[in-house]
Amino acid sequence: MYCFSLIYFNVVFIHSMNKTDLYVCDSFINILHASSNKLLNYIYIIFMKEFLRVIENGIDTARRERLFKPNIDMALIRRATHAGSWYSDSAIYAVGSELNKQLEGWLGAADLSHGPARAIIAPHAGYSYCGGCAGFAYRQISPVVVRKIFILGPSHYVRLPGCALSSASIYRTPLYDLHIDQQVRRELEETGQFEWMDLNTDEEEHSIEMQLPFLAKIMEGFKDSFTIIPILVGSLTPEREALYGRLLAPYLADPQTLFVVSSDFCHWGQRFRYTYYDRSCGPIHRSIQNLDKMGMDIIETLNPTMFTDYLKKYGNTICGRHPIGVLLQAIHSLKGNTNGQKMNLKFLKYAQSSQCNNMNDSSVSYASASLVLE
Repeated sequence: MYCFSLIYFNVVFIHSMNKTDLYVCDSFINILHASSNKLLNYIYIIFMKEFLRVIENGIDTARRERLFKPNIDMALIRRATHAGSWYSDSAIYAVGSELNKQLEGWLGAADLSHGPARAIIAPHAGYSYCGGCAGFAYRQISPVVVRKIFILGPSHYVRLPGCALSSASIYRTPLYDLHIDQQVRRELEETGQFEWMDLNTDEEEHSIEMQLPFLAKIMEGFKDSFTIIPILVGSLTPEREALYGRLLAPYLADPQTLFVVSSDFCHWGQRFRYTYYDRSCGPIHRSIQNLDKMGMDIIETLNPTMFTDYLKKYGNTICGRHPIGVLLQAIHSLKGNTNGQKMNLKFLKYAQSSQCNNMNDSSVSYASASLVLE
């Protein structure tokens, strides 16, 4: 009876714990574990099983009901952690900096052929690889119109079943600071469908950051007139892509809002564990291009189901497939609600980091696209 009373006490104790109790709990567990008493050892086993179950349930509840919210520090700054490696950070904030000149060059080499963009797809590799390609997407943006910019980037480093918001309020770039839209972030949080990125996760991820210098450059004449809404997109099911698409569709409908979808295309080679090769295409790099072109053509149809089927059939390693899927679902939700305007998405530029000719080679593909309403 004494044994069962102790077990009952511990189970009740676990369920009644608050945040402070968790710290006390660590010492209690150590005492039980170190004891030579068999009864205390048995209690320790029961305690740990129940403790782990409660913690697991707590995490699920927190995700579902958003019980735990970050303390949003209005001064919390996400640093430009990839500056100096993935792109230049020389002469920070200087108009004549190397980065500024590079951005001007890439944008100047691109034609304004499919704008003003309501959404773009742009790569997120190091600028020495994809800067020229990305310039074609950013060239289509009209800075005079844009006031809110959603940035949808895939999660490369953390497992995420949904989408996450940044807990920072400022995103730093070598050009100038970008401010997160507090009102829109609250609106998204209140849907109950978004998790939160901690600052470490935010700063480790590159898919969003690699869009920021281009945005800062294209918007520099209006740098005090726009805000950003960064969203980290996890490994979504088609149903979850549709859910987030419906949530974001009203924002996409706003002509003053721009969506930036961050994605590279095929990651080919043994180091990526993907070596699809259609020998009828000739060289491997041509097979990769044809595979990417097939996906790009499907994306241009704006049909999310066809894009999902394409990915299932070929397994193309498009790292931003879920952000692209969310955009396609948002577009799908808007159809018939665009005041008679037709949505048209067009790919403007394609490139590969290198040309693969044998099975030991590897490459990453890049593509830029623009969505307009006409």
